[in-house]
Amino acid sequence: MTTTSPLSRAAEFRELFTNHVFVADGAMGTMLYAKGVFINRCFDELNVSQPGLVKEIHQDYVKAGAEILETNTFGATRIRLGAFGIAEKCRAINEAGVRLAREAAGDRAYVAGAIGPLNVQLEPLGPTSFAEARAAFKEQAEFLVGSGVDLLVLETFGYLNELREAIFAAREVAGPDMVIVAQITIDDYGNMLDGGDVSHYGPALHEWPADVVGINCSVGPKATLETIEKIMRYTAKPTSAMPNAGHPAQVEGRQIYLCSPEYMAQYARRFLWAGVKIIGGCCGTTPDHIKELVSEARSLQPAQRKLAITVETPESKAKALPKVEVATKSGLGAKLAAGKFVAFVEILPPRGVDASKEIAGAKLCKDHGIDCINVPDGPRASARMSAQVCCQLMQRDAGIETVLHFCCRDRNILGIQSELIGAHSAGVRNLICITGDPPRMGSYPNATAVFDVDAIGLTNIVNNLNHGLDIGGNPMGSQTALLLGVGANPGALNMEEELRRFDWKVQAGAEYVVTQPVFDLKLLEAWLKATEHYKIPLLAGIWPLTSYRNAEFMVNELRVPVPEEYMERMRRADNAERARAEGIAIARDMVERVRKLVQGVQLSAPFGRYDMAIQAAEAIGER
Repeated sequence: MTTTSPLSRAAEFRELFTNHVFVADGAMGTMLYAKGVFINRCFDELNVSQPGLVKEIHQDYVKAGAEILETNTFGATRIRLGAFGIAEKCRAINEAGVRLAREAAGDRAYVAGAIGPLNVQLEPLGPTSFAEARAAFKEQAEFLVGSGVDLLVLETFGYLNELREAIFAAREVAGPDMVIVAQITIDDYGNMLDGGDVSHYGPALHEWPADVVGINCSVGPKATLETIEKIMRYTAKPTSAMPNAGHPAQVEGRQIYLCSPEYMAQYARRFLWAGVKIIGGCCGTTPDHIKELVSEARSLQPAQRKLAITVETPESKAKALPKVEVATKSGLGAKLAAGKFVAFVEILPPRGVDASKEIAGAKLCKDHGIDCINVPDGPRASARMSAQVCCQLMQRDAGIETVLHFCCRDRNILGIQSELIGAHSAGVRNLICITGDPPRMGSYPNATAVFDVDAIGLTNIVNNLNHGLDIGGNPMGSQTALLLGVGANPGALNMEEELRRFDWKVQAGAEYVVTQPVFDLKLLEAWLKATEHYKIPLLAGIWPLTSYRNAEFMVNELRVPVPEEYMERMRRADNAERARAEGIAIARDMVERVRKLVQGVQLSAPFGRYDMAIQAAEAIGER
């Protein structure tokens, strides 16, 4: 490798890249962990707090023969650094990362600016927009390119839409001449984390303006090679392979990668025969692994792929299926579509295995003309019978349709899809999609919450399934017919944020909305005015108060506004019986006042007093 000025090294790399196979370095995180850095540290920040440690690892890879050093900036976007409270160090961390790699590389290796995913959910599954993501990637790329990297490596991307934003941001900053390597991460079957297979991401990688496409992380050499060979059917672009040292094994409480350097070298030979142009390693790989890869690369004359190949066009994938009409999804859907006024009663699942009380309550509600039973999913982060099973029992034994609250707290995106498909198949067709109360609110504050998505992302998932598509947009061969409800809070403290989130829910496919408990008619009227253009049915939440203390709880802990008039009425009730009667009277008053404004009510049954909800529902009158 010749010595050139930093300004020309990017051009030099591009020129050499045409006819040369490069060996990149291995894992940075693995080496830092081996040197005693705890995994809960921000590894990127070590560029400024422990630069000598980072530089030493770079030097070890140069000694092993690595020709490309990746900067220690994988997680150095402002968004990821913000999770550690150091977003303001974004520029300093990236510039230091380039400087350390450059000092270690000298004239023996090129420096690649490493950019990883943001570690947040993008729209439509999360609150981060594509524009925000692209801006974050662009900022990091500007710091890296401005500090003099020779190429950019975008790596470990599991979601294709996020990789798209990273590629276009990087190209905008780097211009047409700098080499950009774009690498996805896959499972053992070659699918990305969003579920997309090679027929989905292969054509996109070919079309987007990255110079090199490849795979890194998550899997070992075998799955990496097999998938790269499939990617080559869709693009003539050069490819890269940076697998893990196999799958980690739990050894005495530590995650250990067991693929030996010799085994990795065997696959290096196969990668080179296949025509891969950049080989290296990811998690679990060390300078010893890279030394073996270098030896293989030097001993082989790599196969030359014919660049004038015919790019394989994937067979046409099944299109999204037309969504089932609301009126045919369920009895509730038919009533909403016909403009009928409906009434739910909320019944909590039992804490144990005996649901006889709840089923009896559901029968009582049916006998009094209630349309559906609304079943919360682990309310207040409590451990109760599965809400879906409870719905099934009520539909079977009480003969009344149910509405399943479905929350994100306890399931990852795989479990969410599985349970939603199961709900449809079990005949539970009505949903209210919610984020869910965090565990700290319940009896098990140390329980782990999942929250892969929030209510907006969940709504998108349900909408996809209703079109016969999984989360990655892949056809399932069939479709669900789930009536898609969402929640809203007309009394939210940050109304602008609440309206923004509601807009996203409607765009994601919401078909009706149920509000938090409403006591202040003015707040409901203001909400209806602000959302009248959405044209979807709204059901108002009505909660019969049981005591003055219950009213205080509403105001001070649940942050539900209760007008002073109602507070005073509850205050004057001088015993439990009168307090419950006053609570029912207030609920009936609210039902009568909202009757002409909304298309239904959701009535709570506080502390299992189903009769209170039923008495409040009597104010509806003829329907």
